[in-house]
Amino acid sequence: MRKQVLFRASFEPNSPELTGGAASMIYTGIDLIEIPRVAGVLERYPERFLAKVFTEGEQRYARGRAHQLASRFAAKEAVMKLLGTGVRGVPWKSIEVTRKRGGPPEIILHGSAKARAEKMGITRIALSLSHSRELATASAVGEARDDAWKP
Repeated sequence: MRKQVLFRASFEPNSPELTGGAASMIYTGIDLIEIPRVAGVLERYPERFLAKVFTEGEQRYARGRAHQLASRFAAKEAVMKLLGTGVRGVPWKSIEVTRKRGGPPEIILHGSAKARAEKMGITRIALSLSHSRELATASAVGEARDDAWKP
């Protein structure tokens, strides 16, 4: 006689199976940008564009490569959406994309972006980046305590 194994394919929001017993909230943001558009801005306003949008570490990592800059630009916009602020809510350089050799990209928040995330109870942000010849995309997912302030 075979033993029947039951599998629960879906979970209720904030169920102990998903949260480990603690209630949580998920925030998401996604962005898509044309790499030639970033390349054009970089060509026309190289110093101003880089200084306004990217930290020194991001600039060193990208080394002027439009696809790397576009991916990081998309990541910043995705995080702004996750935070519910849009591009006018937090400065560009308050969201930094880092990557350790052989590791996944990570987000480091500074200043008002960090304060906003703390207010929302965000405890971590996962980031995924991708690009083709023409497009760069980023997806950001933030996990927060469910008892925190909601935008």
